[in-house]
Amino acid sequence: MSGAAPALVVRNLSHAYGPRKALDDVSFTVAQGGFAALLGLNGAGKSTLFSLVTGLYAARSGGVEIFGFDIAKEPGAALRQLGVVFQARTLDLELSLMQNLLYHAALHGIGPFEGKQRAREALARAGLLERAGDKARDLSGGQMRRVEIARALLHGPRLLLLDEPTVGLDIKARADILAHVRDLVARERLGVLWTTHLIDEIADSDQVVVLHKGRVMADGVAADILRENCAKTIGEAFERLTALNS
Repeated sequence: MSGAAPALVVRNLSHAYGPRKALDDVSFTVAQGGFAALLGLNGAGKSTLFSLVTGLYAARSGGVEIFGFDIAKEPGAALRQLGVVFQARTLDLELSLMQNLLYHAALHGIGPFEGKQRAREALARAGLLERAGDKARDLSGGQMRRVEIARALLHGPRLLLLDEPTVGLDIKARADILAHVRDLVARERLGVLWTTHLIDEIADSDQVVVLHKGRVMADGVAADILRENCAKTIGEAFERLTALNS
């Protein structure tokens, strides 16, 4: 069932906090091995959407499927396909990198021997294997993000969600994290949903979903969005699209 399905399908998703509608009939699809940037200002509804896709909130209207599994009907099967990197730092700073990853492995029912093997492989992919015994607090912000990505992929998911993953990082660290995730997409055919408000993180070949005040204003390849909006940059296109619903 899951083999030919898209990595992520968000279908007619709406959500409200009391009288305030945070999401209004949001729909888009992320392909297997695709990199999709969810672009929106603070307050656009990105975090609410992220919470619904990860199962932190239950959808009031509409649905979410991960590799063909409906998160409302088959949450276990859906969430096994999902790795998540939250905006807030979530490593235990007093544990070593290896201990952080082994704890995550245990939560997913992975035994100590296999967990250590997977952790070593994940840290090697992140370029941090030699730091396995170091405490997380001794890492830079960019290195912590790499460990969080390694941890999110430890149980073998095929869809990775990253919520504003470069917030608080310097320019070089931001570029390194973005390049690392793009490499994972290319080498391992991960589906990625990367939420951001930073225009410069988007490439012309990326799928871009523009979210503004809870509504999807555009969904397509960045280069096509530029052409359709007679814009030279994604920033200019974003301004024109969001001005329609200001």
